[in-house]
Amino acid sequence: MAADTPSGGLSQLETHYQTFITEKDFADIAGAGLNFVRIPLPYWAIETRSGEPFLPKTSWKYFLKAIQWARKYGIRINLDFHSLPGSQNGWNHSGKLGSINVLNGPMGFANAQRSLDYIRIIAEFISQPEYRDVVVIFGITNEPQGPIIGQDALSRYYFQAYQNVRLASGVGEGKGPYVSLHDGFFVLADWAGFMPNADRIALDDHPYICFDAQSDAPISSYAQTPCNTWASNFNTSMGAFGLTTAGEFSNAVTDCGLWVNGVGLGTRYEGTYTGNWPVVGSCTPWINYQNWDTATKTGIMNFALASMDALQNWFFWTWKIGASSSSGVVESPQWSYSLGLQNGWMPLDPRTASGTCADKGIWSPPLKAWQTGGAGAGQIPASISQEYAWPPATISNAGAVTSLPSYTPTGTVATLPPPTFTVSSGKSANAGDGWQNPSDTAGEMVAIATCSYLNPWIGPSAAPPSPLCQSANSGRAVARSQITPGPKVP
Repeated sequence: MAADTPSGGLSQLETHYQTFITEKDFADIAGAGLNFVRIPLPYWAIETRSGEPFLPKTSWKYFLKAIQWARKYGIRINLDFHSLPGSQNGWNHSGKLGSINVLNGPMGFANAQRSLDYIRIIAEFISQPEYRDVVVIFGITNEPQGPIIGQDALSRYYFQAYQNVRLASGVGEGKGPYVSLHDGFFVLADWAGFMPNADRIALDDHPYICFDAQSDAPISSYAQTPCNTWASNFNTSMGAFGLTTAGEFSNAVTDCGLWVNGVGLGTRYEGTYTGNWPVVGSCTPWINYQNWDTATKTGIMNFALASMDALQNWFFWTWKIGASSSSGVVESPQWSYSLGLQNGWMPLDPRTASGTCADKGIWSPPLKAWQTGGAGAGQIPASISQEYAWPPATISNAGAVTSLPSYTPTGTVATLPPPTFTVSSGKSANAGDGWQNPSDTAGEMVAIATCSYLNPWIGPSAAPPSPLCQSANSGRAVARSQITPGPKVP
């Protein structure tokens, strides 16, 4: 697309931002009885660096519109940091399909340093009083591949990210967002007791059944599957960890649907996906929603209601699916909430889900006091701070962190700009300046002039530069444990 200069190059992407999600969608979301939206934000909303092929800063402009629309229609935002430099999971929604380069491989530490900087920059903006009552959850990293990264390194990264957010927002009720931690594809129980007394943290799980073994069982057979599969785990985690949310779920029980697995990657159901998958059947009946009968729609409705009740605090992925440019219709219908509303397989009022899993002992409040900003909030034991000190000693598939490229906090911070308003004569409006904590003054992590770096997306099989730096006297920003030196005052 960048090479397609006659059509506008990368700027063509802005047409999508302008037209796909609009104010009407926020009005419709509120009308559907929903009170939250989860919005993925990539790091290139803040900046790009040399050679990174993304459209910089443009998506931020449209996120500011989302804040405006959410405020207008009484909706709250879960801002999810979705795409990190180098990729935290190797999937296309991280920015590039391929290798994992955050906390993995030779650029794993440097990319993590940079990601932590971006978390600080976002946290400083959304912690401002003009925005903190709308953007009330901050998902600090979407779907990191924990089994590859390692839970120790991921835990240290999470703890440092939490410190970054709290440095920006302050500790205590109403002073900034909940910090949402994805489970990293470990079981929820593995996070029980993590960061005791941390101020307003939440655990995020993405329960899907459609990417596992495929079945041709009718949709009617899934009416209680979420209650039997998910409810117990979420109930237990609500007590053992605290606030636990389903940051994503869908109505899909197979992986059928246009590009569900990625562009051109096929499906498990039809045996065309990467690997050795047996053919289960044709995806056509799962996609051709125009021919779904009342029983099929009722089956999907029952699955949706059971999912909502089992998961308790949930976000459906996704509100809208675009129509195929070839057929003109949606070809992954079980992933579209709005399409379900229009065609009768999603509830007009999600509160009707309550009681669907009545025999599963759904957890009831209150949360621990410190999780809601109450007594003890932020008073993390010193032993925990030491246990999760940053950085980790080693990086997966790369070795000792001291032998790897790293950045130093001497750059000018790429702060996020506030929106601009046209204000009537005699009136005033304050949009903030993008930075909540004036004591958060360190520079942005940037390259050390005398050191060598690899492409952020290099992959874990590459060797680190040798020598890392040209002079033995060159300073390196690696091995001290720290509690968030923050960026500058703009």
